[in-house]
Amino acid sequence: MVKISTEYLFLNSRDELLRIDISQLVYLEAEGNYTNIVTANKLKSVVCMTLGRMQEVLSEKLKNQANNFARVGKKHIINLGYIRSINTVRQKLILSDDHSFAYQLDISKEALKTLKSVLIEIVSKK
Repeated sequence: MVKISTEYLFLNSRDELLRIDISQLVYLEAEGNYTNIVTANKLKSVVCMTLGRMQEVLSEKLKNQANNFARVGKKHIINLGYIRSINTVRQKLILSDDHSFAYQLDISKEALKTLKSVLIEIVSKK
């Protein structure tokens, strides 16, 4: 029997049910009316949902845990816990767990500057 908990995000469509461990969710990437979901174990899934709608779903279903995710530019939602490096000059964001994977995303300079400012503010409050 599958234990159902708030640690999982369930996405149900006509043809598929996805169960995603939210701690393993690294980033989401827009591709037109679809969203690519990338996890720490390097599994990739596609759902028929815009990134804007996916952002709403994360807020609705994850409640307080949705704060672990941030919209970065028009194309990505990232898990803040996996940020390894923000390079505004090269317009690169690296998401990694520091031993089993590293994803490099091309993000606009302005979006990275905003993300960097938000992270600095969060860290300075701790």
